[in-house]
Amino acid sequence: MVQSPLNRIVHRTVLDNGLVILFVENPAADIIACRMFIRAGTLKEPPGFSGLAHLLAAVITKGTDTLTSLEIAEKVESVGASLGADTAADYFLFSLKTVSADFPDLLDLAGQLLRNPSFPEAEVELERRLTLRSIRSQQEQPFAIAFDRLRQAMYLNHPYSFSSLGTEETVSQLTAEDLHNYHQTYFRPDNMVISLAGRLSPEEAVRLVEKSFGDWQNPPVLLPDLSLPFLTPQPQQILIEQETQQSIVILGYLAPSVRRGEAMNANPSDYAALKLLNTYLGNGLSSRLFVELREKRGLAYEVSALFPTRLEASQFAVYMGTAPENTTVAVNGLRAEVDRLCHTKLSDEELRRSKNKLLGQYALGKQTNAQLAQIFGWYEILGLGIEFDTVFIEEISAITPTLAIDAACRYLSEPYISIVGPASALSPLSLALCP
Repeated sequence: MVQSPLNRIVHRTVLDNGLVILFVENPAADIIACRMFIRAGTLKEPPGFSGLAHLLAAVITKGTDTLTSLEIAEKVESVGASLGADTAADYFLFSLKTVSADFPDLLDLAGQLLRNPSFPEAEVELERRLTLRSIRSQQEQPFAIAFDRLRQAMYLNHPYSFSSLGTEETVSQLTAEDLHNYHQTYFRPDNMVISLAGRLSPEEAVRLVEKSFGDWQNPPVLLPDLSLPFLTPQPQQILIEQETQQSIVILGYLAPSVRRGEAMNANPSDYAALKLLNTYLGNGLSSRLFVELREKRGLAYEVSALFPTRLEASQFAVYMGTAPENTTVAVNGLRAEVDRLCHTKLSDEELRRSKNKLLGQYALGKQTNAQLAQIFGWYEILGLGIEFDTVFIEEISAITPTLAIDAACRYLSEPYISIVGPASALSPLSLALCP
């Protein structure tokens, strides 16, 4: 049992089969939210099978040995519940939300879907066609093109190099047997976390989960070892010609994982420092990039920064949409703002505002049952433990101007640059980009 900073008591139980149960009691509303995490996701896709986890998420709710897709939909919709699956870089997620009275039946249904999906051929074919359509649609979106090419350059043959949708080549070849093999490999109780929040007692929550999942046995084989390539920064410029109304400019930097020191020779404080710098640079209308490049200089239609939480090496990126004639100025403007982080310490006031913004948004993201179930299950499946809820706040609070500038100098020096725009905007860039 762990108490979160907002006085939420998180109960943790491990069943005999290794399945982890997390539960937060919240009697304020008659709603129970459940998040079921599997250590899978795109990170665990075999080479040449990009998009496999996404396709599995699309069809896992479409049939079991005893239920058709229509019967499943009727069971969910008849009680006004929500049930669905999704995949992320580091995990697979099955979500459920319903009123308390219907929760036992819906949890049992979720157990059937997770344990015994049938992957009907017709449903697999339909979802494969829809996925291919989505991939082709992304190939027409300038930001998606620029970000996709940037990701491929940064991650090369690492699983993170691909969109969760996969590619036309890989998705076209995926079969129901591939889905079955992936499911049999990773969907097992000792590789799973079930996180719940709502109007239940801790004892009742464990009893219900045990009823639906307690007799699930692990296969006799161990989970496969994950062999990933070692990533080293090799910055490059990627220019993609497309007749667009605006140029998309993205600067990317390899950055540490959430494991804080276990990858890229990171210092333990680097993850928190970069989270804070990401907030300072690109979070909201008061962020440095928005104020300096959009409000003061009028360069940007949109401008922001991102630093996703990843188990393996992440990426710190800043991006902008700008008028084609401003492309070169925009690239140099973005670089100057990022480079500034390594040359000019944040003032005490800048640091204070950024911390308040980041921690305030973090607190607001833990209000609903769904948010509570999500964040505690997410930390557990990443191997951070539910205590990371407290650790993260402490690490952000402890960041000093010196720690922030040290992290910036360590990671944000030489960027990968990806630009999509018309030929007239790209032609001078090879000579005009900052050294």
